[in-house]
Amino acid sequence: MRNVKKVIAAAAAVATLVGLAACGGGSDSGQGDADNAELVFWGWDSGNSMKEIISGFEKANPGITVKFNNTGTAEKTSTALSNAIAAGNGAPDVVMLEDPTVTQFAVTDGLVDLSQFGADKLESDFAAGPWNKLQYNGKPYALPIDSGPEMFFYNKAVFDKAGVDGESITTWDDYYEAAKKIRATGSYITNLAGTSGDYQPFTAQVWQAGAKPWKVDGENITINMTKDEGMQRYITFVQKLIDEDLVDTKTPNWSDDWNRELNDGTLASLTIGAWMPINLMTGAPDQAGNWRVAQLPQWEEGQKVSAEDGGSALSVVKLSKNQAAAYKFVEYMTHGDGAQKMADTGTFPSLKKILTSDSFTDPTTEANKKTNDYFGGQNVNKILAEAAQRPTEKFQYLPYNPFAQSAYGDEVSKAYTKEITLEQALKNYGDKLAKQGEDQGYTVTVK
Repeated sequence: MRNVKKVIAAAAAVATLVGLAACGGGSDSGQGDADNAELVFWGWDSGNSMKEIISGFEKANPGITVKFNNTGTAEKTSTALSNAIAAGNGAPDVVMLEDPTVTQFAVTDGLVDLSQFGADKLESDFAAGPWNKLQYNGKPYALPIDSGPEMFFYNKAVFDKAGVDGESITTWDDYYEAAKKIRATGSYITNLAGTSGDYQPFTAQVWQAGAKPWKVDGENITINMTKDEGMQRYITFVQKLIDEDLVDTKTPNWSDDWNRELNDGTLASLTIGAWMPINLMTGAPDQAGNWRVAQLPQWEEGQKVSAEDGGSALSVVKLSKNQAAAYKFVEYMTHGDGAQKMADTGTFPSLKKILTSDSFTDPTTEANKKTNDYFGGQNVNKILAEAAQRPTEKFQYLPYNPFAQSAYGDEVSKAYTKEITLEQALKNYGDKLAKQGEDQGYTVTVK
């Protein structure tokens, strides 16, 4: 972007990974030699598989070497990338980003439009949800590593006690009726506290409702937190859950209390990403055999609309002098042989050929058997894979997504403590987002 304020804001970011800035591309960027290059790759390695994947890539591409810098977390990675871009040097060739932050760097011209390498032709190969999150102005600025379709996880033992058949919950109206029965037993159907940890489930829920709380068009941003039809649908529904004490509004996601309540049956279900099984297995071990997974309830009977909760992707950095070789590595990790290795080490895939493969849903593999046993014998990956291939609407994130997440907790939590209504909280949230956009030099319209 040309705006000076955005450059200053990026340069002022806290430099947590200064050591990484000594490596990577310089300001004289270009596509370079596609077959010969020394690449620098920033990302994290949750599956401990990067060494093997890079070795496989280098063997298949003997003229290209990859130096991996483990940045530890998504937040540290995006901060360091902001610093390097602002400085004009020290950026990596390839960077791993959380899906919502891709727009941030695409808007500010920090990433390469991958359609120049033919990435736009790969759309049909990926699940719609993760693919749609990585587009800006109709062009792909990253390729998805994984997928996080929003799922409905529920504790069958608690549901049975309340006289609720989890498999029969196909709409949000069904969910509301189940919430009343479950509350009568002393448990809650779920927790909603409006903290920053609830931000991703919030965006997934409004996404599935067809809402567009914000729109980004270059330098122009429109904020519509309460008047958008999908937002109104969401607000009315959730406010009803709050008013009738049908959700636990005191327990934030990922807290010790959250795990304890999942483990003792106080919380009877979650709507959360498909990556959740391992977290339930470790966080709620006493409920082994009781949890089940089902498709997300729909706003209208008969629909099969999904949404994404989380996910990560690979991009080529605009400052790279080796963009063509960098894209080769991105394609290998997300679309080629590296994608299978990522799936084999626990990453929930976004590539359809893996999602639909017999090996992914084979209930006899050691990993699948362990998961399926915890979920009462369900073929969990088969259910998750079906969700990943459901249609999704396109959904944008703001070009200052980290601020949007922290501000969500500051403003929206007040609705869950009943200080104000959810509609008023979201209006305040929208005003805060608008001010942040204006401070960064965007032209912002609030509806």
